[in-house]
Order: sequence, then structure tokens, then C-alpha cells
Amino acid sequence: MSALINTDDLKKVVESKSAEYQSGKPFPHIYIDNVFNPEVLDKILAEFPRHDEIDWQNFNNPNEKKLASRDEMQFGDVTRQFIHELNSAPFLRCLEKLTGIDNLIPDPGLEGGGLHQIMKGGLLKVHADFNVHPKTNLDRRLNLLIYLNKDWKEEYGGHFELWDKTMSKAEVKILPVFNRMALFSTTSDSYHGHPDELKCPEDRSRKSIALYYYTNGRPEHEKVIGLERHSTLFVNRKGESEVKADNIGMMKFKGVIKRLIPPIITDMIKKMK
Repeated sequence: MSALINTDDLKKVVESKSAEYQSGKPFPHIYIDNVFNPEVLDKILAEFPRHDEIDWQNFNNPNEKKLASRDEMQFGDVTRQFIHELNSAPFLRCLEKLTGIDNLIPDPGLEGGGLHQIMKGGLLKVHADFNVHPKTNLDRRLNLLIYLNKDWKEEYGGHFELWDKTMSKAEVKILPVFNRMALFSTTSDSYHGHPDELKCPEDRSRKSIALYYYTNGRPEHEKVIGLERHSTLFVNRKGESEVKADNIGMMKFKGVIKRLIPPIITDMIKKMK
């Protein structure tokens, strides 16, 4: 079977975009149009399951209203091969060249990734992603998003937003249009999401493919005391009070206390529970 991703063409793209990616604000990122063969994405779009067609994982709470599937047995043949190639060594070498992050490791299990679909009224509040893979204990370093939405209008919303560390403004807003690839570095304060309800027609949805990449360890300057390992951290936009965000300050405090208490004491506390 012939390859779906032309990594030779991709190498030419990343060679000219590396500086742009690494200097991105509020954190390293880039979005690039028409990276992939549109005929391949057309086939993936034709295979993309409807909201009632497969056993989606349904997130429905104040912070996130979306559908997700990482079960590749529910994917079409072209979709499955495409995702395998996104996890392949040639594609990873391109990502390393673009981002400056060496020795990237894929996640064939698609923890948190795979196919994502958001219906009208759906959203994903601003957050920082889980930073350590729950099974492999590898450090999460990159998020890759590929959008599959044809004729997507500005008024539909669903922009992918990158927020500054003070949560005072979205410095970047990316419309999720067909054959647009977004890539960014993940840390404990790389805040992102699409926090406002989707306004597309009832018969439309916001469709994307998401993959995450890891390394064994991360640079010291990316580490935060108290947040060595955490799940998704939702945060409020400045002036936003309708959604209760995770108490990151308390998590940091608990992390510091844990470092100060001798292991023998923490072992005794665990045995008393």
C-alpha cells in the first residue's frame, strides 16, 4: 500500500518553518495549510463517523462538551493508515526538525487523542493538558491537530485559541478549516482550547484528528514544582466565573509539602488510611 503522507514534501515545508514555530507566542506553535494530500483527507472525511454511528466517548460537563474515539477498530481503513503514518519514524523526524525537540516518541494507543467531534453548542474550556502519559510515564511534549471542516465559516466559531499565562487574552485564534494542521508544545501552562459554544448548523460538526508525542524527560525550564504529574488543568479566563477551574495553586502547594515531608512519614500516613 502506498504512503498517504509525502514526507519528502513535508521536509521542505518544515525546513522553512522551524524558526517560526520555535519563536511562536504565547508558546511555541504553528499552523500550516494544505500540508496533506486533500484527496486523502477527503477519504478520511467520508469515513468520519457520525455522532450516533460508533461508541464515542461522550464528554458532557461545564468544561468540555465533545465526542472522542481512540479505538482504531472504529476507524475507516484510510483513517487508520493515516494515523499510523502520523506515528511513523519518517513523520516524527519531520516534527523533530520543525520543533527542535529530539527523540520524539509516538503513542500508538492514542491516549486522549484519535478522532474528535464537537456538535453545535459544544466547547472545550481553556486548559493545560495532562503532562505525563498514564501508562508509559513519558513526558508529553507536542500536540498535533488536523482539521477536516470544509466550508467552515467564521461565524460558526470553534476557533482553536492559545492563551497567555495570565489568562487575560487569547494571543492566537485559529479557525478549524479543512486541511489545516496546528502543532504546539505542551507544558503545564500552555493554555489552549475553544471556550465558547459552537454555533455551527445542527447538521454540521467540528471534526479533527489529534495526536500527541512524548519524550523520555523534559527540559528543566519546563518543569513546575508541584506539577510534576497532573491531569488536565482547566483555568478560567480573566473575568470568567461561570466555570470552576482546577485549583492549580493548591496543587502546587501540595506538591511542595510532599517534597518537604520525609518518605517514612508519607508511608505511615498511607498505612493509616
